[in-house]
Amino acid sequence: MVKPLDFHGFVRVNKLIPEKIMMEHVHLAAEEEDDLYSGYNDYNPTFDAEELDNDAGFQQAVRTSHGRRPPMTAKFPGTAVGGRALGTSFGSRVPMASSLGRPMTGAVQEGTARPMTAVRAAGYSSAMARGSAFDPLGQSKGPAPPLETKNEDTPEEKMKILERKVNDLIEESCMAHGRGDLQLSLEKAKEAGRKERALVRQREQTGTADHINLDLTYSVLFNLANQYANNDMYPEALNTYQVIVKNKMFSNAGLLKVNMANIYFKQKNYPKAIKFYRMALDQISNAHKELRIKIMQNIAVVFIRIGKYSDAITSLEHIMSESPNIKTGYNLILCYYAIGDRDRMKKAFQKLISVPLGIDEEDKYISPSDDPHTNLVIEAIKNDQLHQMEREKKALAEKFIMTAAKLIAPVIEGSFAAGFDWCVEMVKTSQYVELANDLEINKAITYLRQRDFNQAVETLKMFEKKDSRVKSAAATNLSFLYFLEKDFDQADRYADLAMAADRYNPAALTNKGNTVFVRRDYEKAAEFYKEALRNDSSCTEALYNLGLTYKKLSRLEEALDCFLKLHAILRNSAQVMYQITNLYEMLEDSNQAIEWLMQLISVTPTDPQALAKLGELYDSEGDKSQAFQYYYESYRYFPSNMDVIEWLGAYYIDTQFCEKAIQYFERAALIQPTQVKWQLMVASCYRRSGNYQKSLETYKNIHRKFPESVECLRFLVRLCSDMGLKEVQEYATKLKKVEKLKEKKEQRVRSGRESSARGRREGSASSVSSPNSTPPKRANVGSSSPNSTPPMKANVFLPETRHSPLLEQGRDSGHSSHGTSAKGERLSARLRALPGSNEPYEASSQRDIDASYVDPLGPQMERPKTAAKKRTEEDEFADEELGDDLLPE
Repeated sequence: MVKPLDFHGFVRVNKLIPEKIMMEHVHLAAEEEDDLYSGYNDYNPTFDAEELDNDAGFQQAVRTSHGRRPPMTAKFPGTAVGGRALGTSFGSRVPMASSLGRPMTGAVQEGTARPMTAVRAAGYSSAMARGSAFDPLGQSKGPAPPLETKNEDTPEEKMKILERKVNDLIEESCMAHGRGDLQLSLEKAKEAGRKERALVRQREQTGTADHINLDLTYSVLFNLANQYANNDMYPEALNTYQVIVKNKMFSNAGLLKVNMANIYFKQKNYPKAIKFYRMALDQISNAHKELRIKIMQNIAVVFIRIGKYSDAITSLEHIMSESPNIKTGYNLILCYYAIGDRDRMKKAFQKLISVPLGIDEEDKYISPSDDPHTNLVIEAIKNDQLHQMEREKKALAEKFIMTAAKLIAPVIEGSFAAGFDWCVEMVKTSQYVELANDLEINKAITYLRQRDFNQAVETLKMFEKKDSRVKSAAATNLSFLYFLEKDFDQADRYADLAMAADRYNPAALTNKGNTVFVRRDYEKAAEFYKEALRNDSSCTEALYNLGLTYKKLSRLEEALDCFLKLHAILRNSAQVMYQITNLYEMLEDSNQAIEWLMQLISVTPTDPQALAKLGELYDSEGDKSQAFQYYYESYRYFPSNMDVIEWLGAYYIDTQFCEKAIQYFERAALIQPTQVKWQLMVASCYRRSGNYQKSLETYKNIHRKFPESVECLRFLVRLCSDMGLKEVQEYATKLKKVEKLKEKKEQRVRSGRESSARGRREGSASSVSSPNSTPPKRANVGSSSPNSTPPMKANVFLPETRHSPLLEQGRDSGHSSHGTSAKGERLSARLRALPGSNEPYEASSQRDIDASYVDPLGPQMERPKTAAKKRTEEDEFADEELGDDLLPE
């Protein structure tokens, strides 16, 4: 028989009790007994919870799995778990009570389970099947069925997917802008706009227009307008902003008028910029104080741009009264300076130095104790982003104050010295006490700009008794001044004083190296430059001078390494690029030299010396066309370079365009009017081009200017003889006299040289040559001007002596192919005795008058034969013989 459910209704234990024990506690009713409720008051030990410890069956069920076995079929039919219900007083009159003497309740039909009580236990069912197990969690049912997949073919799902794509495109556009790829960001913004419009059309077609995401539309349009503005497409950006502003469904769209005003400001449409700034200001409530202050700052800046200083002052004064800041105070001083109001300039300067910066004191970053934990915290925050921002903010404030002081000092008092003194006194009473010494040094620099060197020196000498930092700065400036005045002893003295005050001052070490450099102790100078670089690796002056020092020591590879490092710092420095070019040329690497010269020209495209140097390199490589291009560009920017003029003239003669060469030689004759060779070349060009009359007139003009020119007389004798003119005898006589006169002068010079040979040798041995030394770099690197070479060029690069191809051709013309002709054979002996056109004019060593001439431009090319009939080649002057009267006796 089965033990019934306990009275708490939480635990149900199936326990089989042996029949012998069970029958002792069962009360059986007789069939004739009418009292159905008899025996209920009898004591039943089964319900005694206090005796459970002594119940062997219950303890066995607790200790083993006996009580957790599956329910078994009752031994007697009609139990609660059996197939037939127990009989009760309301059922069939079978007098059978429960196994424990407790009567059953309710009428239970046969074949149904016994009803449960009101308090239901967890995991039980009122219709428990035969053989069912205890499974309160329903684990016997197996895993849950998979989730039902969404159908993406529905219109709503498609619109959600499209909306996600639009958001992704906006994000990609912003990321591309953050990377600096403005074109890609604009393309993504445009694509997001197209997809968003397609999404709106779909919602309108499906009748869900009320579900349009206005925030998404606003984001798309705002991002598109921003990207238009970033790509300088201002009309498109303004149109997009207008679409947002005019749409009343977008809240706070009026703030975008600030962006529109910024675009008008970039377009220099200042009236519209002011209009939109004011419209935006009207739509912002007073609760947004900081935003209103920034817009008013923009309005003041626009007023300054258009010259309305009074209106700008009104806005700036309001800002300084409401929320003072450094930039506003500086702009206010500029406006007062523009209108010339001295008193208000002073007041504005006092307001500027009293503006609170809102940053922590530097003492915060000094450890007050030896606590390791505190020291670690201080080390962590000493150079964090917040401290860097504080330093930048303080440096910006000091820059504005220094600039304002230098601006107003010359005008607020009778003299700039009194103005500086007033500014210094004001600064000493403010939070920027350390700027007072810097203002004093700026006062000395102002004296320098006014060429008052004595006052500058006196002002700087006042700092010799100040603290070490200021003393080092003043001594550095004094060393620099004396170096400029070439007083190297004083420069060296103050450089030592600056180093003694602050050994880690890179400027002082650089000045010391400069003073050693000019004494040609290059090894020691290099050591000072290296020490300066160890103290401050960004000291470009020390690095530049170190490269020059290595160049002087012929350590070209190390010098090249210095200038390449410097180029990484100063990307657009023309001087650095030229030094690299020169070093590659010295290393005989023409390709690299040309490449660096091309970079130099990209920085200074109008530098004639760089263009001429590039033409020279191409000429040495044999590329005449490229050389001509750069030589011509150099001539166009600076038409007074004799080397360039000479090369261009020779180039046109080599290419048989003598008419074009004339203009270059005429310009050379204008630049050097005392040099006869340029005018002789002009006359020779006229002759080679076939204009003999013009050539004769030119030679006559040359003879009038230079009557002692032997070459001119020879050319005149030859031309007059060829043209059959009567002046030939006159010029021959003059030629004879000039050569005799020059011969006598030469004899006197020779005798004087022989007598003073020993004196000259002694003088040359005692004289010390002073080659041009490259002064070290003392100032910042500057760019070369269009009409000047790079500043360091003349001091750094000494070009080798170059012979003009034109002069070489004239010098060697006696050995050219012209000598193979009949005329050349007749005159070859005399032509060899001719001096070159660039040699001094001396009398010929021959006693006979040489009436022949040689073209300084070289032999003329033979004209091509164009006629059908072949003509016999004959010399132009083959049948001409010089008369005896034209030859010397």
